[in-house]
Amino acid sequence: MSGKRVKLSCVNWVSHLELVLAEGLNKQPIEAIVGRISSMGFNCVRLTWPVYLATNNSLASLTVRQSFQRYGLYEAIAGIEANNPSIIDIPLIKAYQGVVSELGKGKVMVILDNHVSKPSWCCNNKSDGNGFFGEEYFDPDLWIDGLTRMATLFKGDTNVVGMSLRNELRGPRQNEDDWYKYMQKGAEAVHSANPHVLVIILGLNYDTHLSFLRNRPFELTFSGKLVFEVHWYSFVDSKAWESENANKVCGLVGNNMKRESGFLVKKGFPLFFSEFGVDQRGTNENDNRYLNCALAVAAELDLDWALWTLGGSYYYREGVVGLNEYYAVLNYNFDGIRNATLLHKIISLTYSFQGPGLSRSRPHKVIFHPASGLCIVRKSQLGPLSLGPCSSSVAWHYSRDENILTMRGTPLCLRALDQGKPAQLSEHCKGFDSKWKPISESKLHLSTTTGKNDTVCLDVDSANEVVIINTCHCVSRHSSCDPSRQWFKLVHSTRKPKLFGSFSDSFDYYDSKS
Repeated sequence: MSGKRVKLSCVNWVSHLELVLAEGLNKQPIEAIVGRISSMGFNCVRLTWPVYLATNNSLASLTVRQSFQRYGLYEAIAGIEANNPSIIDIPLIKAYQGVVSELGKGKVMVILDNHVSKPSWCCNNKSDGNGFFGEEYFDPDLWIDGLTRMATLFKGDTNVVGMSLRNELRGPRQNEDDWYKYMQKGAEAVHSANPHVLVIILGLNYDTHLSFLRNRPFELTFSGKLVFEVHWYSFVDSKAWESENANKVCGLVGNNMKRESGFLVKKGFPLFFSEFGVDQRGTNENDNRYLNCALAVAAELDLDWALWTLGGSYYYREGVVGLNEYYAVLNYNFDGIRNATLLHKIISLTYSFQGPGLSRSRPHKVIFHPASGLCIVRKSQLGPLSLGPCSSSVAWHYSRDENILTMRGTPLCLRALDQGKPAQLSEHCKGFDSKWKPISESKLHLSTTTGKNDTVCLDVDSANEVVIINTCHCVSRHSSCDPSRQWFKLVHSTRKPKLFGSFSDSFDYYDSKS
């Protein structure tokens, strides 16, 4: 154990549907899929599994070929024989182990996620029998047995770093007393079987609700490896993101997420943002606006995360053979990235703003631009402020009393001299044009007043590079306006940025003096 933070930057890989095999093995060799996971920037997979895979020997002992024959999927069988012939005639549980092993060879960590009990798609809004303890397919004792068996089975796999106890508890039977009773039993069972893995606990109401932990502690016999998880998608709020003002929705929904689960970060618990995602075609306005808000919140809380999802198609889902998955980062044939621009934004969250064992610096702020996944940087001493990797961010000090943003360790402050012009760094920090406040209901516009008494906001130029000053857009409640270009988030950081050239030397000097 190095004591250094490793931020989980995961993608979900579905393996819990009726065929009980990780998706895409009919399209590409497993080595190629694992290679793409790593090359895209993910260091982890949240690999789903059904309880019956661990507890029903009749299912687990079926070969991959037999599993697909049950559904008449002969074309998929031919694809697996061509791309992954070594697995076609081995039992399903061995095939699952093989996927975990191959991820380990690719240096990809694994979170074993118990997604459902009976293999099927999750989640039916009415009842699919998998929603809460005591439902048709959700026997609590069988579930604990399944957790114990999987924890034991993978005890020797060092790339298996965590077990997520259950996906999206839901339905009319859900209640807090049973949640505490069974989640505690499940956590203890996993720890007893495999003391080396993180134990990841979900909430209620489709894993959106954990606020009951404010006043009622979750007591276990072990410590130091308990993680909570949360899910958040745009469709939970129907079409609000495109039908209402995005600032209003982001303020309401983002604050609700922090109230329901984000508060755990301040209580010292790791929070795993284990499911979020968008239509990767980039044409869904509801998803696009939500994503910018979600990235801002995830950066603010510095969350570990898992994107939904990896695979661009399914063998068989909800009665459909070969269903296309538009939320996937890979395309239909698993041989390319569906949307490189969206992937770049999301992968920006791999950067850790805080954490033990990282290059340390005095606490400061970085200014994160969620629409690009970049931060405000200074590429040269004389050039304008621009957007760049957060690892090269300017370190800011924000005075809440004076509302002044200064480049930490220097006398230079951020000023707004005129609309349409680049934001300036200056030693003259007494005017109204150097006082910045988060405005709008999202609190994501950074606003000030120019010498001409114009209210302006930080913005970026048309090339999405230079940070400029502009009229504040979309602050009112118009629904048609997209404010994301002007959204900037002050993010707390304790990590020393890697600055450019000789200016890095001056930062080191000021840092040693402060």
